[in-house]
Amino acid sequence: MDYNSNRSKLPIPEYGRNLQNMVNHIKTIEDRNERNRAARTIIDIMGTMYPYLRDINDFKHKLWDHLAIMANFELDIDYPYTPPSPEFFNTPPLRIPYSYNQIKYRHYGKTIEYLIEKATDYEDEKERDLLIKLIANHMKKSYVVWNKDSVTDDKILLDIEELSKGKIKCSDLTLTETKDILFRNKKKQNQAPDNNQRRKFQKSDDRKQQRQ
Repeated sequence: MDYNSNRSKLPIPEYGRNLQNMVNHIKTIEDRNERNRAARTIIDIMGTMYPYLRDINDFKHKLWDHLAIMANFELDIDYPYTPPSPEFFNTPPLRIPYSYNQIKYRHYGKTIEYLIEKATDYEDEKERDLLIKLIANHMKKSYVVWNKDSVTDDKILLDIEELSKGKIKCSDLTLTETKDILFRNKKKQNQAPDNNQRRKFQKSDDRKQQRQ
């Protein structure tokens, strides 16, 4: 038995073993003109295998690059495009820089920390107090969403003081009641459209009856 596990690995498995055998065969053709003709035939076959890719820019260029890869860059033909070099595939990709911002309380998110930082720089006291109240209510809402336990206003206000490094102290601030937040969340869930209910009130199509 000839198992796939005993065969050589396919450079591009999407094209299959038969097409790979064709590529291996044209590498053994001695006449250059015949190799060029065979290579163009293989390109046509590759194109018909994935016709929906014809709208992609440089579609033919990609096919010729695939042919060079499948031939292990050893196919001596007249490429219509400059084939890729093996070194291009042996070079590791550039490292993507990731952000390693430390979030003090993940259930509040990093944006809340930015908002609190901006609030500390507000000169207008009235706007500053309004912004702090909006931030505090949003923090309470986030706490209830991500933590199933109830939360007191004192806890939220203490967290604001900690995140602002003591620059914001508002112990007398009154926030939205937890029960109101839970009620709004439940109301939003109940307002989700029910497709089954919608179908009940759709007008029936009389065209089928007219045809009969």
